[in-house]
Amino acid sequence: MKKIGIVGGGQLGRMLTQAARPLGFYVSVLDPTPNGPAGLVADKQIVADFKDEASIEKLAGTVDFLTFEIELAAAGVLDKLQKSGVSVNPTGETLSIIKDKLKQKNFLRENKIPVADFVEVSNREDIERVAEILKYPIILKARFDAYDGRGNALIETRDDINDALEKLRGRKLYVEKFISFQKELAVVAVRGMDGTVVTYPTVETIHKNNICHIVVVPAPIDSKVSQAAHQLTKEILTHLGGAGVFGIEMFLTNDSEILINEIAPRVHNSGHHTIESSYTSQFEQHIRAITGMPLGDTNLKVKHAVMINILGNRTGPAKPTGVNEACSLRGVTVHIYGKIETRPERKMGHITAVAETAYDAMKLASHAREMITI
Repeated sequence: MKKIGIVGGGQLGRMLTQAARPLGFYVSVLDPTPNGPAGLVADKQIVADFKDEASIEKLAGTVDFLTFEIELAAAGVLDKLQKSGVSVNPTGETLSIIKDKLKQKNFLRENKIPVADFVEVSNREDIERVAEILKYPIILKARFDAYDGRGNALIETRDDINDALEKLRGRKLYVEKFISFQKELAVVAVRGMDGTVVTYPTVETIHKNNICHIVVVPAPIDSKVSQAAHQLTKEILTHLGGAGVFGIEMFLTNDSEILINEIAPRVHNSGHHTIESSYTSQFEQHIRAITGMPLGDTNLKVKHAVMINILGNRTGPAKPTGVNEACSLRGVTVHIYGKIETRPERKMGHITAVAETAYDAMKLASHAREMITI
């Protein structure tokens, strides 16, 4: 039996493991939290930090294929392992480009991929100088370890600068121009070992507090916009190494231009719906891609789908209720991640509803979400 190692053991690792098992793979995960979401379903868990190079090397020594589900993974050791002959996908070099958001923006700009204007900063004086050029509002962003809005601070006037610096104190920073947009979009793409690239339909992502709350499938946009989004996605992948799933987040501006917001070199929240909506889920695709299997069909097998994240709203032990009631709704599937502790805005699970119309899918998903508490 072939073995897969995953650096990271959160919900993404859990769903990757659940996709790998029917294909006949043995799965080991590395995560600092004992019995985390992936650890509960994997064959083996190494309890260690994502940046623990010795533990990552230990994991690599026991598997045939190595991948990651979190950008916190140590890119340097993954690159070293790949150069020594370990099958690592996506590559450590790709991870090193993407995990540093300023490096990622420079990479996109150098390859003529459209992005919002940005400038590196380190203090208040830098921010004030940049604001004179970009004009308020601007967004102060952390370069590393920033996700679900935890690394962003909106600066609308000079009076907001100190609070923004306090929020992101001690972190390497850059400023980005605030973009007025019609919609936020995303495309999930997959590259196989043989270089084949396939993409899933463009989706709309609806955020609150910089956290994805709702994904609408397919995105209610003009076909030309969707085609442009897919072309940009494929262009980006020509510059990044390694097989696997990539999530590409975008802005559709008020001028109907597409700007790239962020890239994720892994399975992505905007693709969770694919478990129910698509012939091949993004999680199965990732397993297929990193193990050299042929890629599956990315077409939708339903007309419309809506995914809603189940976010925590308090701090304490997780006690999901209402799941059975929500599951009784036709067209609704509930995923609970098995996290022991809940926190405000922590991703605890998600709901996917499929239906004949976008309205019905949204109504179903919203109704199911109202039934569940964590």
